Amino acid sequence: MRISGKNLKFMMGDLKLQAQKWTLSITDNSAVTKTNGVPDDYVDGDVDASGELELVTSQFNLLMLAAKQAGSFRGLPTFDAMGFGQTDRDTLKVDMYGIKLKISDLIDADSSGGSALVHKIPFDITSPDFVHINGVPYLRPDETVDIIG
Repeated sequence: MRISGKNLKFMMGDLKLQAQKWTLSITDNSAVTKTNGVPDDYVDGDVDASGELELVTSQFNLLMLAAKQAGSFRGLPTFDAMGFGQTDRDTLKVDMYGIKLKISDLIDADSSGGSALVHKIPFDITSPDFVHINGVPYLRPDETVDIIG
């Protein structure tokens, strides 16, 4: 058996959420350098990472309880999160640091029914610890040495 979305769990700090769907995308703007139009090396570019959670109302309400304790949704502090999936054959662990949540699609309802209401929660990675994949940091230590204390 291979890892699928059914195997992945999403941990936000101490809060375990069962997301209908979650994504994480990394943008790495490293680029090829050229001399006289011919590739001759590369340069590092800036990076960012962002994603989105899709939560049914019961899971969204768990998140809103945390927001209530923080005083508001925007008052939620940044936190670290982990996505983890494991089968007999494979393991995938993605650590995400400094997540800041937003709400995009609070309600997108179809009156004909047939599916549960889903709430979309985009997020950005805000920490120089960035993303680790199976314990391997995406960024080199020399890229963060003056940022991480």
